Amino acid sequence: MGVAQSFAPVVPRGVIALPFEVMVPAWHGQGFCRVYRLLKTDEFSSVFAFRRSLRGRFYTLYYRPNELAGARLGVTVAKKLVKRANGRNLVKRIAREVFRRQRENLPPCDLVIRLHAPVGAACRAELNTDVRQLLGRLPGKRERTTANSLTEA
Repeated sequence: MGVAQSFAPVVPRGVIALPFEVMVPAWHGQGFCRVYRLLKTDEFSSVFAFRRSLRGRFYTLYYRPNELAGARLGVTVAKKLVKRANGRNLVKRIAREVFRRQRENLPPCDLVIRLHAPVGAACRAELNTDVRQLLGRLPGKRERTTANSLTEA
């Protein structure tokens, strides 16, 4: 008397999870996925070592050209400037969001945005404006092509 047992086939986890580049094509979409981020200490160090920067009211933008198809971003916020973790996370989130929206217009370079002044009573709009202006001053910035500019040419 055998009891029929039915088991779902077991598939190794590596087979289920596709490589990241297959799931999200590099340099496409509006998200802020891993291909748009600086993750390793060496990547941050190479940007700082290139010694090119732009300074705004709250942020300093360090940049270095890269050989990739688009821009990548890293954000650093010192505990000395923003004591609480939720404040540091907010400052980083604002910088990432502005970068995400303007990424298509940026030249291919590695960027590190570093907070250099206390944000104390600053509102989110001021932080947004500061990052937007820094990215706008970036050398080699691409201009967005629109349907109007194509018909005028």
